[in-house]
Amino acid sequence: MRLGVAGLGRGFMMMLPTFESYPRTRIVAAADPRAEARAQFAQDFGGATYATVGELCADPSVDAVYLATPHQFHAEHVVAAAAQRKHVLVEKPMAVTLAECATMIDAADAAGVQLIVGHSHSFDAPYRRTRELIASGAYGRARMITALNYTDFLYRPRRPEELDTAQGGGVVYSQAAHQVDIVRLLARADIRTVRALTGAWDPARPTEGAYSALLTFADGAFASLTYSGYAHFDSDEFCGWIGEAGQRKDPARYGAARALTGRPLPREDEAALKTRRGYGSVKETSVAPLAHNHFGLVIVSCEHADLRPVPDGVVVYADDMQRLEAVAPPAVPRAEVLDELCDAVAGLRPALHTGRWGQATLGVCLAILASAREGREIALSQQGGMAAA
Repeated sequence: MRLGVAGLGRGFMMMLPTFESYPRTRIVAAADPRAEARAQFAQDFGGATYATVGELCADPSVDAVYLATPHQFHAEHVVAAAAQRKHVLVEKPMAVTLAECATMIDAADAAGVQLIVGHSHSFDAPYRRTRELIASGAYGRARMITALNYTDFLYRPRRPEELDTAQGGGVVYSQAAHQVDIVRLLARADIRTVRALTGAWDPARPTEGAYSALLTFADGAFASLTYSGYAHFDSDEFCGWIGEAGQRKDPARYGAARALTGRPLPREDEAALKTRRGYGSVKETSVAPLAHNHFGLVIVSCEHADLRPVPDGVVVYADDMQRLEAVAPPAVPRAEVLDELCDAVAGLRPALHTGRWGQATLGVCLAILASAREGREIALSQQGGMAAA
């Protein structure tokens, strides 16, 4: 499959090792407003480059578009791709509003193209293996899920809109999408209610940097989600210092993010700092991950076992024994994301992370914000996106 990349930022750089090694796709074109990024792409891939997403979508050599532009442009760009009969893999969060999600779904349906929302960490092999263990029935039903992650997210260099909740900024839009996807995958049931609190504790970074949420499911199960991006405790300590991308992490680098942006910086200077860390400004060497991607501590309490996905498998704490259900290291990091796209386009298996799945996940993220803002439990209507689950 011939892929065009829309947006050569940090999202693209995270997926770059996948694109370089994955055998079922070939990168043939890219769009980005930065000339240096386009020049680097032409040097690395030899493909066509464009200044706008519209031009990329019109390229007849492109079969599908990997969309990694800022959140607030996702709806516009998916519509542009669908209008040119291009399949779309759009980064999470799917959009900023549910109405935008509906527009994206309608455009893809009308064009007869696949719309996949990812990556999120629910693609990661240990979570998929945990889901299989639950579905086997060997340990009874999943009754409670605990998900916890502490990172330095809020102090990584940000553009102004990334610190503005109204434009899709903050940890709820960018990080809760991971946790919500994971617990939805593992619970295998619709979410019915959300009660949440959020924290915005740094006036210099005026958006949500933390949240805690209690979710209830239609089958009586429940999940607690906690996230902090305030760059103090690092929950990768619970994962043997394997980082989110499956790489070895150095705990001696404690405080590096806060040292970079923790002091007040003019917004334009911080945006420039992020640009200087982007594709075309730095040349990063791909390193094979030691283990699978992950998203902090996750524990699924079933009736006869606790299941804990970890970077190299799933630890099973059963009634009468404890063991590691090992998962082989990834030959290609995040291959599951492109597998889902390619298989759906080829008609080999239906996609799980469809537009309707992404819309339902965004609905939960918006409910987290609404619950915290209004100080009440939010009841959700029947969620879409679960038919393939």
